[in-house]
Amino acid sequence: MIEAASKGQSERVLARLRERIASLVPEGVAPDPDRLATEVAILADKVDVVEELVRFRAHNAAFVKFLGQDEPVGKRLDFLLQEMNREINTIGSKSVSSEIAHLVVDVKEEIERLREQVQNIE
Repeated sequence: MIEAASKGQSERVLARLRERIASLVPEGVAPDPDRLATEVAILADKVDVVEELVRFRAHNAAFVKFLGQDEPVGKRLDFLLQEMNREINTIGSKSVSSEIAHLVVDVKEEIERLREQVQNIE
């Protein structure tokens, strides 16, 4: 759900940035296109959560894999949940969308529930 909500986030931020620039720059004055391109690239990178989503999925896949093992995995599961929590926190801090912010809170609640359960596993 977060991935779907984050699609087009960079483009939406870019559109808002262009609107703000248009409203702030006096008529007849054009901003420096190179500077604008640099600022847009920096801003797009700040709101892009693809890397975090990829890492979150990898941690989740490892978590599921460890659940199927017959050996003690409690510490490993707890560590993976800690890593998932880091990724979801980063996604939340990068997001400019209230929809994503609400989804992040939901995921954090689930991670916390799992952590409570995992701490009882050897």
